[in-house]
Amino acid sequence: MKAIECIKYGDAENLVLTHIKKPTPKDNEVLIKIHATSVTTSDVLIRRMNEPMISKFILQLIFGFVRPRNPILGMVSSGVIEDKGKDVSLFEVGDEVFAYGSISPTNRRFGSYGEYICLPEDWNLALKPANLSFEEAAAIPYGGLLASHLLKKTSISRNDKVLIYGASGSIGTMAIQLAKHMGAHVTSVCSSRNFELVKSLGSDKMIDYTLENADKQLETYKYVIDAVGNSKSSKLKEKSKKALTFKGKYISIDHGTPLTPKEAFLNLKKLAEQEKIIPVIDSIFPLEKMTEAHKYVEMGHKIGNVIIKV
Repeated sequence: MKAIECIKYGDAENLVLTHIKKPTPKDNEVLIKIHATSVTTSDVLIRRMNEPMISKFILQLIFGFVRPRNPILGMVSSGVIEDKGKDVSLFEVGDEVFAYGSISPTNRRFGSYGEYICLPEDWNLALKPANLSFEEAAAIPYGGLLASHLLKKTSISRNDKVLIYGASGSIGTMAIQLAKHMGAHVTSVCSSRNFELVKSLGSDKMIDYTLENADKQLETYKYVIDAVGNSKSSKLKEKSKKALTFKGKYISIDHGTPLTPKEAFLNLKKLAEQEKIIPVIDSIFPLEKMTEAHKYVEMGHKIGNVIIKV
């Protein structure tokens, strides 16, 4: 099968198209013929491996020192079940599914940058929402699960004011929709060129972080949700950390290890089927253009998700 391997950490040119043996599912696994995957900010972080020394050492302990132990990156997949192990009872050959290759911080599996992947049937794996294409389904798990992790730390009541910093990215676009579903009044921080997008997702107010006096538009919020973490900062972001009501809370994607429980994954599937959440796709690249896709994501200006069509 075709696959993209990361031959060593560093530049996007280290992502190389190769041919490897198609995997065979174990007794409790399904074999998925992948139709679409995504290039996430986390994928780029792992591929570059240029974090500060202590963070880099920890990441290399987890993923490998010279190159990833599994050189095929990618944790998001959508496609069709082509084969299954003898103990699999939840799925049938021919089922259209989508998946995220992590069920807990210590139980994860890369490998979606290729034509096939095997996953246990009890992981974050479900029938694809029938109202979504394979590409749209692949735009849900990463941002949706991380946004769910952030919002699980809240107790939003109707009309609570919530500010989302980094509202136009894969996590932010999902956080807007999930917060609105919980009844929040949402203020989105992003570039003015993305105002119409975030408004269409439910945002009640927008602030352009590039403006010199953007901090003057801040109110006080029950929750300030940072969907980009330490990778991006601004005067507005520093001010927003303190723009809190009494007992208000600042929540960053960089605080702790994100949890990706199956109940959150299945909730995203239900909300997508009900059209309560809509996946946002910036662009779609073919598998052979993985290097270009990584370079685009690395620029830090993508809107929603960058999808790879396999």
